[in-house]
Amino acid sequence: MKLGEHTYLSKSKVDPEELDSDTKYIGLEHIGENTLSLNGFGHASDVNSSKAVFEKGDILFGKLRPYFRKVIIAPFDGICSTDIWVVKPKNGIDRNFLFYWMASQDFVDEVTRSSEGTRMPRAKWEVASKIEIPDVDTEKQKEIGQILFTLDQKIHLNQETNETLEAMAQAIFKSWFVDFDPVRAKIEANTADRDPNRASMAVIAGISLEQDWDEIEATLDQKLSNMTEKQRQQLNRTAGLFPDELEEREIGEVPKGWEIKSLDKIANYLNGRAMQKYPPEDGKPTLPVLKIAQLRKGDTEGADIASADIPERFKIRNGDMIFSWSGSLLIRLWAGGDSALNQHLFKVTSEEYDQWFYYHWTKHHLDNFIRIAESKAVTMGHIKRSHLKEAKCAIPDKELLEIGGQHIEPLLQQSVKLNLESNQLGELRDTLLPKLISGEVGV
Repeated sequence: MKLGEHTYLSKSKVDPEELDSDTKYIGLEHIGENTLSLNGFGHASDVNSSKAVFEKGDILFGKLRPYFRKVIIAPFDGICSTDIWVVKPKNGIDRNFLFYWMASQDFVDEVTRSSEGTRMPRAKWEVASKIEIPDVDTEKQKEIGQILFTLDQKIHLNQETNETLEAMAQAIFKSWFVDFDPVRAKIEANTADRDPNRASMAVIAGISLEQDWDEIEATLDQKLSNMTEKQRQQLNRTAGLFPDELEEREIGEVPKGWEIKSLDKIANYLNGRAMQKYPPEDGKPTLPVLKIAQLRKGDTEGADIASADIPERFKIRNGDMIFSWSGSLLIRLWAGGDSALNQHLFKVTSEEYDQWFYYHWTKHHLDNFIRIAESKAVTMGHIKRSHLKEAKCAIPDKELLEIGGQHIEPLLQQSVKLNLESNQLGELRDTLLPKLISGEVGV
């Protein structure tokens, strides 16, 4: 049975100006490359040309440069780029089964071979519609689709958990080391003739100071009553490590006694190499080359290959911090397996500071780095090492750094662990489809 005989290709279009400005819009930039997931969306107010209309549950397949494998099931009604096919299954075809088959590498490869254009090839529906769908009865389609969908649900749950972990870690870092909330709490308490250490404890425990002091005290006492003695002692000790005074420095007010260092002093930013200089050799070990595209999607599927005989410092392992400083400026804790560090990427390490500290300080400066890159009148904006030198960081004493690490480092490690699991589940999902269809693996 051919794809075109068992699906509808929707050709409905609309002018965004005729829609509510809040109508959701999906462009190719919003579909994760090789992830089968949505990484964002826009609105009708963001676009001005005619767009395709889709409904929740439609299969959206990116036909522009299809080898990027941008395929999702629409999670809501909306409009999308006309470079996206809107495919609707007919009766007798399970939607999930059809989706995973269209997302399979076999289908993508076949569509890609027939694409027209060199620089930005486009897939042709006339060709895709004639590709044979595997001859699987409807009940087995549903079973296969449900198995693969369950794996995807776990991947999406991991992504949501990671967003929560990142937000938690970022909130602690910003409060303690950027906004200096525990210090400011002590200053406010001194002004109000209140116990400064208890005020600092309250802020660290997540209590807002934008209320009456008696209410703050009562809320703190309630939280303390639910803690173990060890936890109460730890909270009191942590609060005591923050000074009760700010002093003016080159970056503004910082806690008294803290150091000021630039990013390039708290970490080493190792630039990658042009890996084409290390071509693979027959019969010898190789490594996939990590470029910006691979960093963005989180894996090295389809990446270039280089010889594994490269200097050790240019080898990337899971958990390494990678920062792309050119083109798309991104920061990731890598979880895509051993690979080779290409140019335009920094591998960030430090002999003096823990990863959580230089990771969050680099992320703190990322928005400014992006503005610098976008201001450059070149094809690929970038930052220079001088910008790392200009980016300043406030450094507390070692004891407070140690306690900060106890709060933040486990969140980052759990995030890496979940990303590793998601990559493994994604590989399992993609491997299972042909095996389930063929019967090599039983449903």
